[in-house]
Amino acid sequence: MSTARQDATRDRIEAELVDPLKELGFDVEAVEVTPAGKRRVLRVAVDKDGGVTLDDVADATREVSRVLDDSDVMGEMPYTLEVTSRGVDRPLTLPRHWRRNEDRLVRATLADGSDLTGRIVASDDTAATLDVDGERREVAFADVAKALVQIEFNRKTDTSDTSEDD
Repeated sequence: MSTARQDATRDRIEAELVDPLKELGFDVEAVEVTPAGKRRVLRVAVDKDGGVTLDDVADATREVSRVLDDSDVMGEMPYTLEVTSRGVDRPLTLPRHWRRNEDRLVRATLADGSDLTGRIVASDDTAATLDVDGERREVAFADVAKALVQIEFNRKTDTSDTSEDD
């Protein structure tokens, strides 16, 4: 299948899924169709405010399956469906990505080539406020070339409310 045809198929699948998944509270973050022998693999990444649980993935999978069964968008060739959450490895490209990752550490490469690492304190439709080494810095999304959440395995948390009474 040509790349242009694959792109058209992917775009058509995404168009079929956006509204039904939105009714369940999900945003479609990515749709990928890849050949796998005599089959195709359809991967659909979803997200929502508050994050995606395993139950959410199951609900989204049922809805995606229902929509695909009711349409001819996948054609006759067999496929395997995989529905996943957005994951932390995907770049922050939309204001909702920044909002959903508030209080997370992010590394941004700015349009001027400089890098900035800080914790997302707040965000709106045009910019995010980052805590960079104790200083607040507003970063306009238009100035961001690429931004990724940084995985923190040993994040220090506030322990002031965890004292035990004996």
